[in-house]
Amino acid sequence: MKIGLLIAISRELESFLKYGKNPEEETVAGRTVYKTQMEGHEIYAVQSGWGEIDAASATAMLIVKYECDLIMNFGVTGALEKGLKVEDLFIVEKALHYDFDVSPIDPVKKGQYADYPDEYIPLDAEIVRRMMETVPGLRKVTVASGDKFVEDREEKIRLRNLGCHIVDMEIAAIARVCERSGVRCMSIKCISDTFEGDGGDFNTNVRNAADKAFSVIRKAISVAGDWNA
Repeated sequence: MKIGLLIAISRELESFLKYGKNPEEETVAGRTVYKTQMEGHEIYAVQSGWGEIDAASATAMLIVKYECDLIMNFGVTGALEKGLKVEDLFIVEKALHYDFDVSPIDPVKKGQYADYPDEYIPLDAEIVRRMMETVPGLRKVTVASGDKFVEDREEKIRLRNLGCHIVDMEIAAIARVCERSGVRCMSIKCISDTFEGDGGDFNTNVRNAADKAFSVIRKAISVAGDWNA
C-alpha cells in the first residue's frame, strides 16, 4: 500500500524523521517529499505548512503524483474542553470547517458544504473503529478546523458550543480532499495546549505531543494492510 503522511509543521515532521528510516528526498512544487518503507508499505511524507490551503494542496499532491491509497495525518492540537490534558490522544471522527460559510446564498448551515447532510466533514468510520480497538484509550473527537491559532477562551467556548472538542488548522482540508478523491484518510491528534493554555504552552509541549501522536501512526501503519480485509 502507498501511504501519504501529511504533516503540518517542522516540529511535527521531526517525529517522523528521527524514527530512523533514512528516507530518500525529492522536491516537488517547492516541498520536500520523504520516501521510505515502513511495515511493508511505501511511505510518502510531506510537510504541508500551516493552514487549510497548504494542507489541501499537499494532500492533493500525495494523491495525484504519488497515487497514495491512504492519507494519514498526525500532529498537535488545542483543547476546547477544560478536562482535556496535555498529551491526551485522539482520533478524528469528523471535522467542522468553522470559518467556511455560504449560508447567505445557499440553504446550508454555517460551515456546511452543500454535498454533506450537515456541517461536519466525516473521516473513515471503519478506520476510526479499528484504531480504537488497536490503541486502548484512544478517543474519537470532532475537530474545529480553520485558519487561525485559537487561544482566546471565548472563541474556544464558541467552538465547543458548535459540537467540537479540539481545534486545528488542517484536517478539514485533508478530509475534504480525500473524500472528493475517493481516498481513505485518518488523523491522530495529541493535546499540546489545554483550554487554559496558549501559544506558550504549544511551544513547550509540541515536540513531546507530536512524538506521542506519531507513535500511534506507527501502530496504524503496522495494521493498515488489514483494513481492506
